[in-house]
Order: sequence, then structure tokens, then C-alpha cells
Amino acid sequence: MRTLFALVLLTGGTALADDKPATWTQWRGPARDGTVSGPAWPNKFDKLTKVWSVRELGPSYSGPIVSADRVFTTETVEKKFEVVKAFDRKTGKELWKAQWEGAHTVPFFAAKNGSWIRATPALDGNTLFVGGIRDLLVALDAATGKELWKLDCMKEFGAPVPDFGFVSSPIVDETGVYVQAGGRFLKADKKTGKVLWSGVKDGGGMMGSAFSSPVFAKLAGTEQVVVQTRTKLAGVDRATGKELWSKEIPSFRGMNILTPVPVGDDGVFTSTYGGNTQLLKIKSDGGNYSAAGAWNFKYEGNMCSPVVVKNHAYWLGKDKRLICANLETGKEAWRTEERFGEYMSLVANGDKILALDQRGTLFLFRATEKEYDPLDKKQVADDAWAHVAVCGTEIVIRDLYGLTVWKWEK
Repeated sequence: MRTLFALVLLTGGTALADDKPATWTQWRGPARDGTVSGPAWPNKFDKLTKVWSVRELGPSYSGPIVSADRVFTTETVEKKFEVVKAFDRKTGKELWKAQWEGAHTVPFFAAKNGSWIRATPALDGNTLFVGGIRDLLVALDAATGKELWKLDCMKEFGAPVPDFGFVSSPIVDETGVYVQAGGRFLKADKKTGKVLWSGVKDGGGMMGSAFSSPVFAKLAGTEQVVVQTRTKLAGVDRATGKELWSKEIPSFRGMNILTPVPVGDDGVFTSTYGGNTQLLKIKSDGGNYSAAGAWNFKYEGNMCSPVVVKNHAYWLGKDKRLICANLETGKEAWRTEERFGEYMSLVANGDKILALDQRGTLFLFRATEKEYDPLDKKQVADDAWAHVAVCGTEIVIRDLYGLTVWKWEK
């Protein structure tokens, strides 16, 4: 029993015969929904210790990617190059570096958000898929950093430079890699970078860069990929790129930023900047799909993608307050009086949620619909816009200029 518990603690919930550690291979983690499984987290940070840290990296908003033995991160260097680095997971030793030219300057009104790489890569087996800021998708050998192929989406589709850069994080399945780039949603062959299909166009260029990241879901009995563009939410056939259903999602200047969350059997939850919070229900009638609003209320979700625990969604709104909403009724359960930073990345495990605040504070609170129930907080970083990665007892944080691994000791 003691051996089994040790394995479960290490792997984040699954006892594996070959003792593989837990990983974080894509945006928002294993299930792309900000949830992990495993033994209950402690109630305090008193035994959370720093394992290693690398400073003086170039700026980045990309979340770290964690394999069994490595941590990958991106950076923009000298306002000219995009760089990907691999570090030893145990020691922080740099193992390899890959780079290409890829600088871009965002519009003046978005200058405070920086002109550096944004999208979180995706690791599939031994291939790392990286979104460069100029709508560039690059496949790298994760073992060596060797470039396998490169897809220039602006050149491929004759699209203008995306004003806010390549923000949408790629998602991968056994048949290809899916991204929002080049003013559209597309699927590329994993081995060659050849475009297999493209659709769900959103224009690209000025005020046309997609922010949200796609997610897989089974809705109305059909496996599909859900994508939120700047103007609408849509379900897309993964094999053909056919749009199965769509629904206009109002927002301020098309700023649909957070990742939608599949809920229950046929629901999709989203919340927009300047728009509202809503749950859609997807139905099929003889293969004809439709999306109808189940409920909505006026609340600006802004940038923080929600986590769902026991049919309640938790996220940070534009008012910088944490909020909890009942997904069955569409009623607000609570909202904090306390205001936090401009952004939070959330990870849930059982009845607890870890939240990395943009100001670099890590919060731990209980997931309960009754009230905001804070347990502890700890300053762990500086300016932290990248999504936190949680792998078993390890917490990997990429702040603006550094990468740090923390660990909960027994």
C-alpha cells in the first residue's frame, strides 16, 4: 500500500507500472480544462519549496510544457528572435535551444501587453509544436530541438500580420495539429506541416487576431473541436473542417479571449470581454446541429479560462474579482470583495483550486459554492501572465523573465 501511494503521489493520480512522472503537455493541462487528479493537496504552502530557477530569460506569455524529464519554454530575444529552450526537469540545466526570426510589434493601445511570444506550445510524443507570434507554426524534435518543419500561415493564406500576434494555443490529436492562425481555423499534418483543411475564417490582421484556444469535446453525440473566434463560437468536424454549428458571441471589439469549457453532456460555457457569461446547449436533429442559449447573465469574463468543480465554474473577471457560478441555473454563487491582478491561471484538484495571479502570488482556495474560502497564499514569481503547470507535487511557473520549479514536500 505504501508503494502504491508513492506512485500515485508522483504521477498526479495514476499508479503507473513504469513509474512515469506526471506531465503537462499542452495549454491548461492533461485534459485541457485546468483540472488534474491525484492525492489531495495540503491546506498550506509551508512545505512548498523552490527546486530550481532560471532567470534572465527573454519575455514570454507562453505557459511551460513539462515532459517526463524536461521543461520547455519560449522567449523573445532582442526584439528579433523567437527562442525555445529545453531544461532538465530535475536540475534546470539547459539541454538545447532553437530559434528563428519572428519579431512583431503590437498596436500602441496594446503595448502594455508586450510584443513577445504568446501561444503555449503542445507536446505530442517527441514533437513540440510552437506558435510563433507572426502566425508561424513550428514543429521541433523535443529530444534535440531540431526543426522538423515550419508552416508560415500568413504566406500560406495571403493573410495580413496579426495585430496581436499568434495567441491561440495549438491542440493535437492522432490525426493532426489544430490552430487559429492566418485569419482562420486550420488543421495541419503532424509530420509534414501540410495544411489538411481550413475554415471558420475570422479575417486576421487589424482587430482580427484570434485569442481563444480550441478544445475537443463530444457534443450532441459527435466528437468535434470547439473553437471560439473573435465573433462566434463553433463546433467543427475534426476530419473535414466542416462547421457543424455556430453561435455569435458578443464582445467588446471581438475580444473573445478565454477558452470555452465543455460542460455536462452537450453544454459549452463561455464568458466574454464586454459581453456576457453564458451556457450554450448543442443539439442534433438528424445530423442538423444547433446551438441555443440555456442561460446568460451580464458579467465580463475577460481573459481567465474557468475551471469547473461539481457543476460550478470558477474564474476571474474583468473586475479582477474571483467569481463562482452554478452551471445548472446560471446564477452567481459568490464573488469576492478582494480584487486580484489582471489575470489568473487556475488549476483544480478535487475540492481545491490553485490560482496564479498576474502579480506573481499563488493562491490556494477551496472549491465551494457557499463562499470564497481562502486557505493560503505565497509570492512565487514576478509578472506572471503564463499559465501555471501542475505535475503531481511539482508546480512550474513561467513569469515574464524566468522559469521556476516548486515542489510540495511530504
